[in-house]
Amino acid sequence: MTDDERFMLEALKEASKAQKKDEVPVGSVLVLDGKIIAKGHNQVELLKDATAHAEILCLTSASAHLNDWRLLNTVLYTTLEPCCMCAGAIIASRVKTLVWAAPDIRVGANGSWIDVFEKKHPIHTVEIRKNVLEEISSNLIKDFFKKKRS
Repeated sequence: MTDDERFMLEALKEASKAQKKDEVPVGSVLVLDGKIIAKGHNQVELLKDATAHAEILCLTSASAHLNDWRLLNTVLYTTLEPCCMCAGAIIASRVKTLVWAAPDIRVGANGSWIDVFEKKHPIHTVEIRKNVLEEISSNLIKDFFKKKRS
């Protein structure tokens, strides 16, 4: 098992926490020097806040943990392709690497809908690896919405 798979499994555990709270099952973990320093899962419904995405909550937690908004040399693992808001937060917080699992055709901002990362940023570039454990993440989301519709 690769490090990407190992940490994505941890993000998937966070996604399961969201699902148990009747939230869209998306989870994120932030890794620094091979250790998870922050976790997050969707809490949009619970907090009645459209910005309470897994990635945002994870980045906020990491900033508090490090007492710094600059999350240099970190790797963010997230189970769904980030939206524009989350992509912007990833760039602004200087995350070094983004690893995501499943594409999001509705609002994915790494090529599924638009690509926020394709334009060269003046001060920061994010390394990206995608489709890590895609099928597991995709099935989790599909199952969630099937149950919602029935």
